[in-house]
Amino acid sequence: MAIAGGATARADIALVNLAAPLADGEQVVVPRRGAPAASAGAASPTAPVDLNTASLEQLDGLPGIGPTTAQKILDFRQAHGAFHSLEDLDAVPGIGPSRLAQLKGLVIP
Repeated sequence: MAIAGGATARADIALVNLAAPLADGEQVVVPRRGAPAASAGAASPTAPVDLNTASLEQLDGLPGIGPTTAQKILDFRQAHGAFHSLEDLDAVPGIGPSRLAQLKGLVIP
């Protein structure tokens, strides 16, 4: 974080998972101190995405997953049932070992 210039006095870094893996070009939104908390239904930007309940928009927001691959994940889930591990994603067309490595820690089955 120091390399990027550090946090400002207004940043509430306690609300950010500083250990979360990031993809190149990914934006991390740091809430302002005293800002209202996100609604209960909104996903935290650092919370893992559940592969078995995620919407197209949630999947599309993952690094390396565009709308086409997100739809393939949804189609696979509907055709084959729930995901039981991250490695189950390997059976989805367009997702291979490097993409799995990129998603590690960002998704849960």
